[in-house]
Amino acid sequence: MAENFEQHSDVSAADLARLTQEAQAEATPFTAKIIWSEFKADKPAMAALFIIVGFILFVMIGALFINTPKMMETNIMGYFNQPFTPEYWLGADSGGRSVAKQLIVGSRNSIGIAIGLTVISSTFGICWGLISGYFNGYIDWGMQRVYDFMMMLPMTMMIIVLVTIIPHYNSVTLTLIFSIFYWEGTSRLIRSRTLAESEKDYVSASRTSGTNHWKIIFREIMPNISSLIIVDCTLSFAENIGVETGLSYLGFGLPSQTPSLGTMIANANDPNNITQYWWTWLPAALEIIILCLSISYVGQVLRRAADASQRQGAAD
Repeated sequence: MAENFEQHSDVSAADLARLTQEAQAEATPFTAKIIWSEFKADKPAMAALFIIVGFILFVMIGALFINTPKMMETNIMGYFNQPFTPEYWLGADSGGRSVAKQLIVGSRNSIGIAIGLTVISSTFGICWGLISGYFNGYIDWGMQRVYDFMMMLPMTMMIIVLVTIIPHYNSVTLTLIFSIFYWEGTSRLIRSRTLAESEKDYVSASRTSGTNHWKIIFREIMPNISSLIIVDCTLSFAENIGVETGLSYLGFGLPSQTPSLGTMIANANDPNNITQYWWTWLPAALEIIILCLSISYVGQVLRRAADASQRQGAAD
């Protein structure tokens, strides 16, 4: 009798272990695992990811070994020096300054501003959208009126005015100015998703049990929309690179003596540079194109990972 009971217990334990393994296999994988499986299934996207990460690390580390003030000094002996020479890998500009060194430092400045802008504006926009969408009612109404007011302002003109009236500014100041205006899109996107999440059963159960509202917002709702947040931040990063580059090209970004991708591309305003001295602007233009395309491709993979019906990879 005891032997039969032991055998029955053994069988039950084995069945329980098997059922547990099957449940784990059928469970929804973590977001990070889903994203990684999508990258493994899409080789061009994996290459784009390595290009982005490798290039950012290269310019951030490489810029530390360049003396920027000395690099920006005029050298008449290097006037429009041809590229592919030992001293000037990518040639020199009208002041005899190395285009390669300016490209590294300028990329560091432009990418640094884009990263800072993405972190600040996305963080504020996510928090604004979560709070507005969760509380709804009068709180949502008041917060959306602020949003509507900000959307009515001519964004580019306001940035130009602020840059003009500030006597001395740098990359940090410029990042903060941009952040005042570039949170609206993220806020509206997160709010619309939070409105839908707030009607689900797990939020109602948490409210009924007396869970703190801030815990529900940031520990329950936000993790459930993490895939949307990742996609939005990635695409915002590519957009923010273009924001700084465009304004610097127009002369309202970083100061003229501070290298950036926009100030380098602005060399193309001179017809002689377009036809004869192409190396003064073409490397920066190509970098912008390749980097933004790579980021956009990565964003598409992240968007696909967030939509179960479009996934190509199978999580391990």
